Amino acid sequence: MRLLLYEWCCSGGLHGPDAAAVAGDASPASLITEGRLMLEALADDAFQLAQCEVTLLTDSLLPAASELCLPVGVRRRKVAGGEELVALLDAARNADAVILVAPETAGVLGSRLSLLQAAGIGDRVIGGPMSFVVTAADKQATCGQLAAAGVPVPAGRTLEAGDQLPVGFRLPAVIKARRSAGCDGLQLIQTAADFQPPTGPARLEALVAGTPASLACLCGVGGITALLPLEQLFDGEGLPTFRGLRPLAADLRPRAERLAVRAIEALALGTGSRPRGWVGVDMIMGLRTDGRDDRVIEINPRLTTSFAGLRRGQAGGLVRPLLEQAAGRPVPLGPWNETACELLLP
Repeated sequence: MRLLLYEWCCSGGLHGPDAAAVAGDASPASLITEGRLMLEALADDAFQLAQCEVTLLTDSLLPAASELCLPVGVRRRKVAGGEELVALLDAARNADAVILVAPETAGVLGSRLSLLQAAGIGDRVIGGPMSFVVTAADKQATCGQLAAAGVPVPAGRTLEAGDQLPVGFRLPAVIKARRSAGCDGLQLIQTAADFQPPTGPARLEALVAGTPASLACLCGVGGITALLPLEQLFDGEGLPTFRGLRPLAADLRPRAERLAVRAIEALALGTGSRPRGWVGVDMIMGLRTDGRDDRVIEINPRLTTSFAGLRRGQAGGLVRPLLEQAAGRPVPLGPWNETACELLLP
């Protein structure tokens, strides 16, 4: 198998047409740190596969301090500034399978998938399909689909650029960019004085008390395999900063697994699609022990940072199970090395 690995930050995206829209005020160094973490983890796992030729797209303009640390046998294809899309399309034509790691922000993930589909090679992508990706990238559309299927989500509504805080909306609340990844455009609103009108389409939703959790699933023709549920770790007051992940408390795991699988199934049904590849579900595990306060926050139709930790918890890593599940051949997972799954960002 010829496997192509693409990660937006390290494969030319920071010097491409979407750089300003995705990076915003964020430091390129912080984006590269997470991107590099995932790309190196993918390469390490993929290199262990027998009869697998691994190629990475790497940005020729990355600073020396961000040089990727890769197994000797992994092939690098340098991407010149501004040539990311051309390089992706050309390399994908020579691959049997493609793993795309890209943010939903500004439609980046969807546009790369669309590019490969238009070239007739979209079926090589371990991700998608397009209808699932486009809906999952829209936080309001996702919550609408989930709520319609009876999956619990925070109470919320849309706001347009310049809108004011709706009278009577329950506080505390959060506001975030409607079509985005992670915490893009996030505001925490404790009182009405904290509110700042959004600069673009946004979702306003009630703040949910509880434990922030993340659960990644491997999806394919054969169904959905839930991986080890994780607790998300944050630092800071007001606007928290994501710092890492650790295994979720054991008593919360069954609830998290059921909720994540329900959410993915509901979005698949609502979009008339079957997800393929890695799908992450972010949720809040509420304070009630019966789970009635649990809420799904968003669905990430792509590889997430959790991969870098989870793959250490399985002998042989997770690329093989990812590829096999996508092809309809689920691979039994071994016991988790939970300590190895902990992940703290620099």
